Amino acid sequence: MFNFKAILHIIGILLILNGFFMASILPISWYTNSTDFNALLFSSGISINFGMVIWWLTRKVKKELSKRDGYIIVTLGWLVMGASGSLPFLLSGSIDSMTSAFFETMSGYTTTGASIIENIESLPTGIMLWRSTTQWIGGMGIIVLTVAILPLLGVGGMELFAAESPGPASTKIHSKITDTAKRLWVIYVFITAIEVIFLKFAGMSWLDALNHSFTTISTGGFSTRNASIAAFNSPLIEYIITGFMMIGGINFTIIYFLCKLSFKKAIENEEFRVYLGIIFSFVLLICLTLIMTMDKFTEEAFRLSIFQVTSIVTTTGFATSNYAAWTPFAYMLIVFLMFVGGSAGSTAGGVKVARHLIILKNAYAEFKRLLHPRGIIPVRINNQTVDSKNVYNVLAFFFIYLLTFILGALVISAFGYDIVTSAGASIACLGNIGPGFGGVDPSHSFAFFSDGVQVFLSFLMLLGRLELFTVLILMTPAFWYNV
Repeated sequence: MFNFKAILHIIGILLILNGFFMASILPISWYTNSTDFNALLFSSGISINFGMVIWWLTRKVKKELSKRDGYIIVTLGWLVMGASGSLPFLLSGSIDSMTSAFFETMSGYTTTGASIIENIESLPTGIMLWRSTTQWIGGMGIIVLTVAILPLLGVGGMELFAAESPGPASTKIHSKITDTAKRLWVIYVFITAIEVIFLKFAGMSWLDALNHSFTTISTGGFSTRNASIAAFNSPLIEYIITGFMMIGGINFTIIYFLCKLSFKKAIENEEFRVYLGIIFSFVLLICLTLIMTMDKFTEEAFRLSIFQVTSIVTTTGFATSNYAAWTPFAYMLIVFLMFVGGSAGSTAGGVKVARHLIILKNAYAEFKRLLHPRGIIPVRINNQTVDSKNVYNVLAFFFIYLLTFILGALVISAFGYDIVTSAGASIACLGNIGPGFGGVDPSHSFAFFSDGVQVFLSFLMLLGRLELFTVLILMTPAFWYNV
C-alpha cells in the first residue's frame, strides 16, 4: 500500500522550504526599494503556512517510503512547487495569467529556460531574482535538497534520490544517501559563489552576477536582459559563463574528484572525455563555417561557436547570437546538439552523453555478435561491463524520448502552429533547453502559445527533467493496482 500520509508530510516540507526561499529574497527586494516586497512576503507566508498545516497534521506518520511512494512524491512535489512558485509572479502582477505563471515557474524549476515574458528588464528586482532562484533550486533538485537537510526521511531518502536524479544512474559519492546529497549541495553552492565573484569582477553588477550565476550552474538559462548575455557585450563575461556552463554539464561525481585534485579519475572517465570531445568537435566545425561564410574574425567566430555549442549541449539556453541566422549547415549542427544533452548526474537535461555512448557501443557490439554468434561480447563503459538490463533500459528510454518528441510536436501542431515551430518547441521543452528552432529560436519567446499549449509544454518540461519514466510510470495501471 502507498504511504499517503508520508507523501503529504514531505509535500508539506517542500512547501515550507519553498516559502523560505521566497523569504530569502525579501532583504534584497527591500534594499532595492522594489515594488514586489509585499507580493514576495504574502507568497512566502502562504507557502509556509500551508506547508506547516500539512506537516503538523502528518507529523506522527512513519517516514518509511517505498519506491512507488518516491515516484509519487517527486512528480507531485514538482507540480506543487510549480504552483506555489508561481504566486510571486501573480501577486506582483508581473504575469497576469495563472497558466503563464505556472509555465514560467515550471520552466524555472525544470531548468528549461523557456519564457513567456517578452520584456524581462521591466520586471521588479525581487521577481527577477526569484525567477533565477527557481532555476538554482531546480538545478540540483528540490528533493535532493530535502534529502540533504532532512535526515528524517530515513530509508525513503534513496527512493527519492533515485527517482529524481537525472541520468542512467544516480550519482552516489558516499555510502549514505544524505551525505551524498549534502556534499553535492556544498559543491553546488561553492561553484555558484565562485562564479558570482568572477562575473562581478568581469563588469556585472552584484545583482546581475548573482542572477546569472544561479542560472548558469543550474544550466537554466534565465537572464536579466532581453538580449540574454549578448546585452553585456563583453567577451570576458561570455568566456566566464561558457566555462561555468561547461562545469554545469559535467557529472557532479567528476567535479567532486576535481575538487579533491583527483585529475586522473576525471580523465579516465569515458563519458567526461566524450562530453568534451563533442563540444570541441562541434565548436571546430561551426567556427570554420562562420569564418568561411560569414566573414567573422577568428576569435569572434570561436567565441560565438563555443558559447552557443556549450549552451545547447548543456541545455542552458543562453544566447549571444541567433543561430537561426547562421548558415544551414551550422544551424543543423546546433539542432543536432539539442538531442545530445549533458553528462549523467549533472544539472543538464536532454538524453545525456552516457546514454548515447551506451547506444553506440551496443550497436558496435551487435556487428561483432553477427560475426561471432557464439561469442559473449558485452558493452563496456570505463572498462566495466554494463549490465544487459541497463542497456535495455537505455534503448527503451531513447525510443520513448523520440516518440514523446514526435507526439509532442504533433499535439502542438494540432493547435494550428507550423510543424517547424511545433517540433522546435517540443524538443526545447522536453530536452529542458529553452530556445528551440522555428518560432521559438533565441530571438522569440513562448508568449504566443495558447494556454492549452503552455500547459502541455509544462508537462513536457516535467517529463524531461524527471527522465520520462518517473512521470510516465504513474500513468500505468500496474503502478496503482499491483501493490
